[in-house]
Amino acid sequence: MGVATLVAATLMTLTTSSAAETIVRFPSAGQEIVGTLETTETATNAPIILMLHGFTGSRDELHVKDTEEGVFSRMARQFAERGFNSLRIDFRGSGDSAGDWADTTFSSQIADAASAIDWIKSQDEFMDSRVVVLGWSQGGLAAAHAVQENELVDAVVLLAPVTHPLMTYSGLLGLDKVKAALEEPADTPITAQLPWGAETTLKAAFYQEMVRTFPVAAISGYPGPLLVVMGDRDQVVAPQPYAGEAWMNYHHGDEKLILLDTDHVWSAPEGPEVIDQQLVPEITAWIGNALATD
Repeated sequence: MGVATLVAATLMTLTTSSAAETIVRFPSAGQEIVGTLETTETATNAPIILMLHGFTGSRDELHVKDTEEGVFSRMARQFAERGFNSLRIDFRGSGDSAGDWADTTFSSQIADAASAIDWIKSQDEFMDSRVVVLGWSQGGLAAAHAVQENELVDAVVLLAPVTHPLMTYSGLLGLDKVKAALEEPADTPITAQLPWGAETTLKAAFYQEMVRTFPVAAISGYPGPLLVVMGDRDQVVAPQPYAGEAWMNYHHGDEKLILLDTDHVWSAPEGPEVIDQQLVPEITAWIGNALATD
């Protein structure tokens, strides 16, 4: 299938009073990425927010209690209601995108994020739009690297971004698994049990990138506006506020750190209140100001 066919493919369009959702497909490293494009009907040349999901997640993200939405699908709808377009993608190996989860690495997700930025700017409707890259958790790590020296990006929002990969994933996957993986060939499958009981199998290459990937160093190569939002009860990206402050130490340019009284998942298992009343309003207000002064 050719690039033009992949880019143009549209499977479904759903229209609401404020937005239209379209499933889009485009290539990254020879494999197909699937995403949901949500476009506002209220603004011409509106900014577009690229949304990058977290570890073991997918483009709609974690279910929000007492709703029929995930964290990202709910945020995208609210972005549209406030006049922002968005594109949320499944990284290769996740959700509906091509590839195997076991082949996931930081490098593959960084490449997917870069491909998504290029795809956005290749579309006539977004050629003159400002581009905001938003990444949550591991998606924040990917975002930090994808925006490095990328002149197509106008603002960056990092939500509980992985700050110290070796520390975070040693906690999630087990230090014993990390040590074992560092001694194995890159294509060796390693199965680990996550703290919530699920098992995940990733090749040793994923583990090996933990010790040579430094997202806070990458963000030093991005000079534009940066917003970092952390939960002060986050036990995954910790300790706070120090992990959040690290991003401020390495970034050079307009920046803001916000600490919310919540956990790594924005209290989604308890309901939508933090997302609706704090997270989305803070993000959209900051983007509006950042793009107005950039």
